[in-house]
Amino acid sequence: MTPFAPKNGSVLVIGSITCDLTSFSDRLPDPGETVLGNAFTMVLGGKGANQALAAARAGSSVSLIGSVGDDSFSELVLGTLAEEQVNTDYVLRSHGPTGIAHIRVDASAENDIVMIPLANSLLSPGHITESLNSPELDASVALIQLEIPHKSALEGAKACKDRGVTVILDPAPAPEAPLDEEFWQHVDIVTPNETEARLITGIDVTDQESAAAAGRWFTARGVARAVVTLAGAGAVVVERVSAGTDNATRVSVHAPFPVTAVDTTAAGDAFAGTLGSALAEGLDWEPALRRAMAGGALAVTVAGASPSLPKRESVDAFLANH
Repeated sequence: MTPFAPKNGSVLVIGSITCDLTSFSDRLPDPGETVLGNAFTMVLGGKGANQALAAARAGSSVSLIGSVGDDSFSELVLGTLAEEQVNTDYVLRSHGPTGIAHIRVDASAENDIVMIPLANSLLSPGHITESLNSPELDASVALIQLEIPHKSALEGAKACKDRGVTVILDPAPAPEAPLDEEFWQHVDIVTPNETEARLITGIDVTDQESAAAAGRWFTARGVARAVVTLAGAGAVVVERVSAGTDNATRVSVHAPFPVTAVDTTAAGDAFAGTLGSALAEGLDWEPALRRAMAGGALAVTVAGASPSLPKRESVDAFLANH
């Protein structure tokens, strides 16, 4: 069986699929406290599925490699993916429960999340390899996250890199133990936020200078570009400008788009999916990054994770006004 070859305009996502159970309240409860909430939603989630939706809504042809159970939640998530025209032929269907994310959002749009992998933990390197060997599967950009087993994420990154596919890693959730050093050699672009950058690199990211230092940690290990996102302070990009051992880099700072935040849950997923779509479409780095930042900004203005992921025309209109 011949492995897939890169194809412009197509995006592959290797990652998690969950059902998101989200509660909204004026403030988050203290330990042991009960507060009354304002609203509740139950929708498709998981960083893999969210990024697949974001890329599809941005205009790309998208395939998703993931894993779900055989419960009622699997019907909800697969149904939503089908409605969004995301190819789920490579989603593993296993016996047992689908992954769940319990999300709480307060009035300031801050959130906390408990993600229970369940079926996502069954996404094996073997299933990823088998999927990538399908002649029907094509992509020029792959989006990978860490809500699946790390050995599976590594296999996905390595296999995609070997096939000439641009690999974008969203290192969330940040690993409790260091990732295999080999991992970074197979990543073209990494997109940590301040917390993830600190947990992975050991550098306390508090400003643009420390964000640049964290970015250089990634480029020193083989990553071509590190995009350290700073929430309301924008993003710092560190680019490797030579393949030598001196880790020569170029640093750029990108201001955020001004918006009123409602829910920041899926901002990173909107950013990654829009970025992957733009690069797959053939855009140069700067305009692709600008579209990604617009996608992330739009996402925080809508409550919920998957409902907040913007469509292509919304990003176009937003950029036209900024």
